[in-house]
Amino acid sequence: MTTLTDRLFASVLATMDLHAVYLGDRLGYYRALDRPLTPTELADRTGTAERYAREWCEQQAVTGILKVADGRFALPDEHRAALLDELSLDHVAPLAKAVIGFAKQTDALVEAFRTGGGVSWSAHGPDAHEGQAAANRPLFLGPLGTEYLPAIPSVDAALRAGGRVADVGCGHGWSAIGIALAYPDATVDGFDLDAPSVAAARRNAREAGVDDRVRFFEAPLSGTGYDVVCAFECVHDLPDPVSVLAAMRAAGGEVLVMDEKVAEEFTAPGDEVERLMYGYSLLCCLADGMAHADSAGTGTVMRPATLRAYAEKAGFAELEVLPLEHDFFRFYRLS
Repeated sequence: MTTLTDRLFASVLATMDLHAVYLGDRLGYYRALDRPLTPTELADRTGTAERYAREWCEQQAVTGILKVADGRFALPDEHRAALLDELSLDHVAPLAKAVIGFAKQTDALVEAFRTGGGVSWSAHGPDAHEGQAAANRPLFLGPLGTEYLPAIPSVDAALRAGGRVADVGCGHGWSAIGIALAYPDATVDGFDLDAPSVAAARRNAREAGVDDRVRFFEAPLSGTGYDVVCAFECVHDLPDPVSVLAAMRAAGGEVLVMDEKVAEEFTAPGDEVERLMYGYSLLCCLADGMAHADSAGTGTVMRPATLRAYAEKAGFAELEVLPLEHDFFRFYRLS
């Protein structure tokens, strides 16, 4: 049986690997390895120091991410999706970026634990913001519009008929863009309070060629007459989820929430998904919510009963868990 010492030592190794992946991603090393290179060649191609490039290459080979032969290092084809393919559902490099971004705020988090305060999303900076957005991008640009929304007949019909969508907590805009790409007649309004995220969303919409049908607002949800109102992986972050859900109800149409697929009840020990979500909550989400006065303090681990209670307070009569299977997310319809 593995002892706790063994487990934590393995975690130390994994943490070091995560930092090394972060360095390789940020420095452009993985993208430069489109063919086998010596450390000197890698350093020249990326404008970095050869001594550091050599140490990184050797570490990556020792840990099994790179292959080495005749002094040249190569990225195996089977590792490219995880590290380089931004639209692959196997692309996990953004998680390294996000987690390292969260870890940079550890001192502030310690203070929040002591005082009951928080660490706001705006304090986390680009690594956390970009990493989180990139982690969800493959889902939002792929299966969300091609599998999940089409599997909800009333939503699919509304969007095919040119429906109006409100996307609450839109972040970098990938969910709104994904809906627009999947439904060429639909229009989408995204709402978020984080200025850098809204700016990134507008840029992403322009680059995707959908900015004529997708608009982003640095503001809370407002307006009525929407056919579909969505909140993708953000309700658990909200300091006042009841008021936001009430605004979603008032906006009209179908109301959909996608949030973490945690266990329905607290059970210890938990599975890997539960461990992941509690990790997110400790490092980021709970403290983000607690950074605001009178916060609900939900945290990442928002169980169905918690969302149901918020929905009832917001005036909804029913919360339905939709039969859509995903490893990490659960889809709800509020009515």
